[in-house]
Amino acid sequence: MKEINEILKAYSEAKKAGKKTALATVVKVEGSSYRQPGARMLVTEDGNLTGAISGGCLEGDALRKALLSIHQQQNKLITYNTTNENDSEVGLQLGCNGIVHILFEYINDDLINNPIQLLQQLETERKAAIVLTFFSLKRNAPQIGTVLFYRKDSDILHSNDIAINTIPDVKKALESKTTIIKKIQDEDENEALIECIEPVVALVVAGAGNDVQPLVNIAVLLGWEVIVCDGRATHATTKRFPEAKQTFVVKPQQFLDNIQIDDQTCFVLMTHDYKYDLAVLKLLLKKDCKYIGILGPKSKLNRMLDDLSSEGIILSEEQLDRIYGPIGLDIGAETSEEIALSIIAEIKAVMSGKTGTSLKYKTQKIHDSKVVI
Repeated sequence: MKEINEILKAYSEAKKAGKKTALATVVKVEGSSYRQPGARMLVTEDGNLTGAISGGCLEGDALRKALLSIHQQQNKLITYNTTNENDSEVGLQLGCNGIVHILFEYINDDLINNPIQLLQQLETERKAAIVLTFFSLKRNAPQIGTVLFYRKDSDILHSNDIAINTIPDVKKALESKTTIIKKIQDEDENEALIECIEPVVALVVAGAGNDVQPLVNIAVLLGWEVIVCDGRATHATTKRFPEAKQTFVVKPQQFLDNIQIDDQTCFVLMTHDYKYDLAVLKLLLKKDCKYIGILGPKSKLNRMLDDLSSEGIILSEEQLDRIYGPIGLDIGAETSEEIALSIIAEIKAVMSGKTGTSLKYKTQKIHDSKVVI
């Protein structure tokens, strides 16, 4: 979602400057690739690039293809075969051992529900949504492109009636929060990239000490929305946390008054004030959030559990599973910056449904394969 936000910002600036643009989207991957279906890059007519469709090896040639799309005002599908390092047609030694299909879409500002306008809907609510993109690997077939946006309990936005026929699959993808590629039975051999896009992670930090600053910086670098809360007016200031989305001075009892919680919201308790952290934890136990991290040794967490028990609050297994204390991955962190890195890494793993172990020991592919039906 960070990449899409940056693309939308770049598009807005290009439009103000009167520059034409094209959107490049990875729509299908066969074998290995640095980027997966849904990766995007915006190209302006003067050659500015925002986003990425590879690790940097395809961008040069993709720029030329995007400029051609802008000049001809047509959508184009280009296939890069990276399985052969000596591929003279591509002229690039990629070594990714895969085939990457990239759709280039000319952005017509006057077209209702053009690809950019559909992507802009992602910013209106913090809810998962589906973006549907049609493409065809058949030679000389017309490329329909990005034509539909769907979010539960919202109107379906589309610019192509063919897309309506995919609504059952779109709803299934949203319900399971998966991205699938569906083959369409038509004469142009179209396929549909039915992409589920979730909101960015919202990180709420209880605490505004110096050790919170690197945590905020790393989270913002990843594109997360960060809210910092503390009871001390001297610490919870925008001057100390200029990159945080919001900064609140708040008592623990009112900690959640200004916080909207969804399934992409996580919490870190690091005020260094035991009573404050305990009070916030009691509030969070009543909420549905995937991650509650508590800074400090195991003895601190055990003391918290004992104090809650003495008040008659016995945590369920499900509640205990959502609490991470001591917080962070075991990477040997010592400094505040290193600790921040271990915390962010653990949160990313949990929110992605991963374990946080070394890829060296993974026997399957690094990236989860997209379902093809």
